[in-house]
Amino acid sequence: MFWFGCDCFYWSRGISEFASEPSESNPFSLPSPLPRWPQGKGFATGRINLGEIEVVKITKFHKLWSSVSSHGKSKGVVFYRAEEVPQGFHCLGHYCQPTDKSLRGYILAARASKPANTDDLPPLKKPAGYTLVWSSNSEKNSGGYFWLPNPPVGYKAMGVIVTEEPEEPETEEVRCVREDLTESCETSEMILDVGSKHSGSPFSVWSIQPCERGMRSQGVAVGTFFCCTYDLPSNQTVRDIACLKNLDPTLHAMPNLNQVHAVIQHYGPTVYFHPEETYMPSSVQWFFKNGALLYRSGKDSQGEPINSTGSNLPSGGSNDLQFWIDLPEDEEAKSNLKKGNLETSELYVHVKPALGGTFTDVAMWIFCPFNGPATLKIGLFTLPMTRIGEHVGDWEHFTFRVCNFSGELWQMFFSQHSGGGWVDASEIEFVEGNKPAVYSSFILLSFDRPNSYSTSSKHGHASFPHPGMYLQGSSKFGIGVRNDVEKSEYVVDSSKRYVVVAAEYLGREGGVAEPCWLQYMREWGPVIAYDSGSEISKIMDLLPLVVRFSIENIVDLFPVALYGEEGPTGPKEKDNWEGDELC
Repeated sequence: MFWFGCDCFYWSRGISEFASEPSESNPFSLPSPLPRWPQGKGFATGRINLGEIEVVKITKFHKLWSSVSSHGKSKGVVFYRAEEVPQGFHCLGHYCQPTDKSLRGYILAARASKPANTDDLPPLKKPAGYTLVWSSNSEKNSGGYFWLPNPPVGYKAMGVIVTEEPEEPETEEVRCVREDLTESCETSEMILDVGSKHSGSPFSVWSIQPCERGMRSQGVAVGTFFCCTYDLPSNQTVRDIACLKNLDPTLHAMPNLNQVHAVIQHYGPTVYFHPEETYMPSSVQWFFKNGALLYRSGKDSQGEPINSTGSNLPSGGSNDLQFWIDLPEDEEAKSNLKKGNLETSELYVHVKPALGGTFTDVAMWIFCPFNGPATLKIGLFTLPMTRIGEHVGDWEHFTFRVCNFSGELWQMFFSQHSGGGWVDASEIEFVEGNKPAVYSSFILLSFDRPNSYSTSSKHGHASFPHPGMYLQGSSKFGIGVRNDVEKSEYVVDSSKRYVVVAAEYLGREGGVAEPCWLQYMREWGPVIAYDSGSEISKIMDLLPLVVRFSIENIVDLFPVALYGEEGPTGPKEKDNWEGDELC
């Protein structure tokens, strides 16, 4: 998994002392109680109907077995069985997580949502038996037996179960799900990796997620895990385990518009911009009213003023490279437009289903008329650039994900230019009640990395979860674009200054009218090519001989965006508008 330009983090291979007990994770809860949500249909009612089955989220667990890493560190993995399952519901597998994170997981339990006809196969069935996948084989420990349910013909297993004894579990322990009610799933994050020296073969444990994710996808994450005794990469389709599928077209657990507003007002993050930020955000309307021009491809193209609503922008289609928006030619007007206008800025909100409608993603887009130059970091040296990194019309976003079972904030995605990462709610910084902080970056030729705040970086406008410095490029060599983020008096409260611009699942009668400018699928700025060669040569001349690589080698470590910027497209043209966030 890619985390903010840093190297991947995996557990050390091998387990040395299975008997060593890692400290258990403490349960996490949000800083403030949840409000009473406005009346609706299925949002935050505790149960979700997926068509032929109904599911409930279980968050209370009984510890089964734990392990620690081979290097004797405190980090470990704990495996759990669900507790307090409502009568009539059945578990689908067990849960596990690292001990260095707050206890924050869930398991879905399921039951048939309606009586089945005698001629129909029931949606849930007991497994025919189990296959032992792996055991710890440790004389010091009585536990650590991993069992894969053997589903009846036409059914799929949903997860692995763990026991402390070698006897095969009872078939009553879990249920398998009829195949047509399931979706394929894939590995996500490696949770445990045991080297072959301990058991003669490798053993790994993975969290799993639906293969297809996005607002139109039906896959539902069950909360279980997958394990195997062969090498397996991340994002690899798993054959023996499946996810659930939501076959209810109404998505009744999604919030209605009144509930959407209540969710935003309760969780809307506070966005901080760097105290030295020069290029502030603005509203789209302010950008249009203060001189932005529409250009069309052609030698004699003249810039056309844009209506405040964007009604004269070309609508629909895709980016055919025939149109772009640019700043006015008048230097005073151009300088004024570049600076933005914080007082008019607002968050443009896209609300969409996630994970088959069991979660709601609230994507908040922020617009900056101009993205300033970057700052280059080479080891201990920080060197400001004059033009590299500049572009007109900067769109950035962050997304918070809400659980539709409870209305609880679950995760946040912090976007950094072409990437980003998810941060669990337990690792987010909260500034008031349950409202996270978001930091917008100030680019010292660096990119971004998210954690829990949404922070704005200097000039770069990427979002981060905590204040500090984030490097885009090679973390190994300390070379790349530097993003600095910290709190300041430049703040936008997204819980108050927002506009819901899209919520497709609500339908045409749902009360959300998409603005004209949202349908503009072309570029919000001209293509810019930087003379990065001459600028880098000047920089190299300033560096001590001891840190001068060959220019060819050092340039290979810079981010691709160092050499030019295509005109950025608007929110609706991004892959994550309908798809999942790109990590």
